[in-house]
Amino acid sequence: MMDESKKRLNVLKQHLMPNRLLQTHITSSSTLQYTLNEGILNDQQRRFYEDNGYFVVRRLVDRESLDKFERRFRDICNRLVEVPYITVMRDVAVAKDNRHSAPVTKIQNFQDDDILFSYCTHPNILKYVASFVGPDIMAMHTMLISKPPDPGTKSSRHPMHQDQHYFPFRPADRIVCSWTAMEHVHRANGCLVVVPGSHKGSLLPHDYPKWEGGVNKMYHGIQGFDPGEDRERVHLEMEAGDTVFFHPLLIHGSGMNRTQGSRNAISCHYASSHCDYVDVKGTMQENISNEVLELFHRRVGGDVEADHSTPWRLKARLVHGCRGTL
Repeated sequence: MMDESKKRLNVLKQHLMPNRLLQTHITSSSTLQYTLNEGILNDQQRRFYEDNGYFVVRRLVDRESLDKFERRFRDICNRLVEVPYITVMRDVAVAKDNRHSAPVTKIQNFQDDDILFSYCTHPNILKYVASFVGPDIMAMHTMLISKPPDPGTKSSRHPMHQDQHYFPFRPADRIVCSWTAMEHVHRANGCLVVVPGSHKGSLLPHDYPKWEGGVNKMYHGIQGFDPGEDRERVHLEMEAGDTVFFHPLLIHGSGMNRTQGSRNAISCHYASSHCDYVDVKGTMQENISNEVLELFHRRVGGDVEADHSTPWRLKARLVHGCRGTL
């Protein structure tokens, strides 16, 4: 696994592929913009996603797989295994006291761990992903989230945001997230909250919310978002194995965990391999792009030549079909 990561990094260091503008080979019909004639979605399911920007499939991932992911997560937390380039995160409020003993709340970038990455290649997941991105599928961003009991600071919340804020590639309509509950997820332990239909809007400005109890690293939220706005919000209560697929412009977040146990979920963001990187310098995405580059240089060294797309090229992995421009 380490050799493969080094190989990808060396390729990037020697020859950074030029940025490309959005190509015209990715199209969608005038009536069905957000789904494709791929995968297994029927007409009713496609229409629901078109209207709402998300779609839930019950019991999509088997219990055996979820248990395997849980064990691997614990092994990583306990430092029994080492995964190259993985990002381990802890709650900001707890970590201030003793960072190394604070519980892990999230691991990101597990593309080089075969056990966790098997979630991204799970056939039940991919047959749905094809309906959103097409047959040539890249896994772009991976996470296992273990939302801890809130320490009284409300820092276990995730502000309302759009995932597209983090991604320097387009078009948004050929990107989708799969998010799978690893246990019963409900309002008390901080289930996902979505604003149906918000995927039809544009990308909004994001930054750190000014929360008294602190905000976790890279937990950007929509600036000026008013939770009291007259908008329908849906709390996605899910059972273990239930999976929600959602558009990267869908406004969503999660509340604090008011229970005594963690709330675990695993997710992957997929994109068509024919998407293209775009230059976010000078745009409202530059703030998060700079944070990602800072973390990248901290890992691999400040002398490595890199631009906004370099960290993404390193961790992107083909899971089905042919690799294109990503």
